[in-house]
Amino acid sequence: MPNFYETVLDVLKQDNRFVANDGTFMRNAVYEASIQMDSNLIHLLLANPETKKEFFRDVDGVLVFDKVGFGWIINNRQFLPDSYTRFKNKIGLADENGELISASNKVELVFPYKDCVLEGGQTKEEQGQKEIFFNTALAPNEVDRLMFPKVFCNAKRIDVNGVRKAESFDKSNILIKGNNLLTISSLNKIYEGKVKLIYIDVPYNTGNDSFKYNDKFNHSSWLLFIKNRLEIAHKLLDVSGTIAVSVDNYELAYMLVLLDEIFGKDNRKNIITVRRASVSGAKVINPGVVNIVEYVVIYSKDTNLWKPNRIYQARGYDDRYNTYVKNINDNYDKWKFISVLDAFSEEIGIPKSKLKKHFGNNYDTEVENFVLEHSDNVIRFAALNDSQISSETLELKKKSQSMPNVILHQGREGYKDYYLINGNAILFAKDRVMTIDGHKTFSVPVSDIWDDVLPNDIHNEGGVELKKGKKPEKLISRIVELCTNEGDIVLDFFAGSGTTGAVCLKMKRKFILCEQMDYIENITCQRLINVVKGDSRGVSAQYEWKGGGSFVYCELAKLNQNYVDELQSATTQDEIKDIYSRIVKSGFISSKVTPQEINENIDDFYALSLDEQKRFLMELLDKNLLYVNYCDIDDQEFGISEADKAFTKSFYGD
Repeated sequence: MPNFYETVLDVLKQDNRFVANDGTFMRNAVYEASIQMDSNLIHLLLANPETKKEFFRDVDGVLVFDKVGFGWIINNRQFLPDSYTRFKNKIGLADENGELISASNKVELVFPYKDCVLEGGQTKEEQGQKEIFFNTALAPNEVDRLMFPKVFCNAKRIDVNGVRKAESFDKSNILIKGNNLLTISSLNKIYEGKVKLIYIDVPYNTGNDSFKYNDKFNHSSWLLFIKNRLEIAHKLLDVSGTIAVSVDNYELAYMLVLLDEIFGKDNRKNIITVRRASVSGAKVINPGVVNIVEYVVIYSKDTNLWKPNRIYQARGYDDRYNTYVKNINDNYDKWKFISVLDAFSEEIGIPKSKLKKHFGNNYDTEVENFVLEHSDNVIRFAALNDSQISSETLELKKKSQSMPNVILHQGREGYKDYYLINGNAILFAKDRVMTIDGHKTFSVPVSDIWDDVLPNDIHNEGGVELKKGKKPEKLISRIVELCTNEGDIVLDFFAGSGTTGAVCLKMKRKFILCEQMDYIENITCQRLINVVKGDSRGVSAQYEWKGGGSFVYCELAKLNQNYVDELQSATTQDEIKDIYSRIVKSGFISSKVTPQEINENIDDFYALSLDEQKRFLMELLDKNLLYVNYCDIDDQEFGISEADKAFTKSFYGD
């Protein structure tokens, strides 16, 4: 048998695909080829008498390839034994041959059409189609030019002076309308390796968002959809860059496997839990515990070069405390202060004078726990004496001392003095302080539980409404602060309502936003216009935002995508007939299709259902020409204006 293993190796090495430049034999590439019944591999094995005898079975005169037996041979310990010696002391899951699964590179996420491309052409939220005809999974040989850089059109520059035509691009902020896969493919031409942070809020694939595919296909299509985009995202990232992905529990596990495969498991940095709702405000749909969280998964491109910023999180802080600060000069005669110990004593029913004796060594801990449990009703003065107190706190202390029915508690350490207030308050502390909305609050290094980023008025942030999926500015600003510095480039190719762009403007970062939904002008673009004009919501106060900045809006120049849009909205056979005639007349059809044969059987075509007709016409289109390729910009057949030519060439630096 050892000689047979050598024979197999000699045969396989005849195919350059299975041998790396340094001479390493690529076992996994061979295994993948066998699973796919690769014709070149089968020809090699048939050409050698020994491998032909071992791996093929004669069934009624037909040779059948035994890919299971072949897979067992190439994954056996006896085949390339030296490749396993470095794992002999490792602990882990092993297969039936005693080989470590993780070490053998045999484990990966496999799903239908994995090696294909899902263009994902949905442009309207209501297009929750049962069919996927407008999101065709394409084999590599069908998309040889699909990923080519595209032409841009309708470019406009927006700043504090209004909107005007953009004649050129200065590599600053940009919002692009068009299919996000093809958009980021175009960006790769000039931004490869230059993006410091990619943040994406991906479709959660729950059936409640705008990614609604046939239930029998939606999971594999989601995997393909995300995989295609992550592969390009990896190319766009700076070597010290970060990708942060928002996802919920529905697809979290599969997202991690995809990111592990593309970015490398060693580059997984954090899985952050984010509170997206309160228990009282959550919709209880499923049995069991109420789900009020989602996740942000963070990966670096190179773990050795990743250097995040140190940021802090306010302890016990949420927007309710702002009410107290904003009303600091209002209704003081109605406020009442009592000491924490009085409140604590009253709650547990033990006289204040007996608290220390009752709790003993646990006294301080019990008082502290009481304060934290009632943090929305507690204020903490931040110093031993007035000279160490902030002006806001000092003013509050002075006013409280002149109020009736106020009992002040003075502990041995002034910075641990707590005061219970009837209403909302801020928790102040002497050490580890940070400023939020102009006021100092107790802070700790940020953890992987973010329960303080959901504002009460998220629906109003940015002055626009997006029914589902709007992310709070506090969440995005924390990610941006963690992973970037001023002037860095941030990319979001699921832009949605434009939160990422809004935050980047306020934090002095450059942004690239991509959105293919038709609401981009009325929601995404309008929000950014509001920010430029000085929108005061979200994190504006934290970053002292008063307005300014600028951005460019442009679109991918459509070609066959125009027909796709028409097919999606067509409701009658007359519309289908008109679209068909124009598609054939344009000549932008797949090379696999012969219009003459269709015309000869046109009655059969019109006998199909409306959805079947749509699917057929989608297959008729040349997918490489959904949008105008940059290499065709000067072709008169595509009708690109001189202004659009000038902007596009400026964008690509030509």
